[in-house]
Amino acid sequence: MATLTVRNLPDETHRALRVQAAAHGRSTEAEVCDILTRAVNPPERVRMGDALALLGRRLGLTHADLEALKQTRDRTPAQPPKLHE
Repeated sequence: MATLTVRNLPDETHRALRVQAAAHGRSTEAEVCDILTRAVNPPERVRMGDALALLGRRLGLTHADLEALKQTRDRTPAQPPKLHE
């Protein structure tokens, strides 16, 4: 895991973080980690796999549909492009 050092944090902010952490029953470090994680990974963020699964459910796709797609998929190995002849 990475380590982050925050310099020049105002005393008032540090005090507020300690109070908030105590209210949540965790260390100041754990509180800061939670705050930063929620800030950069909000719960409303769309995850591609979840979006595709939802789309499949809305379309009513079944396992049989997926198997049919697998059967028609071209499995020929890709060839590198020929740039010079």
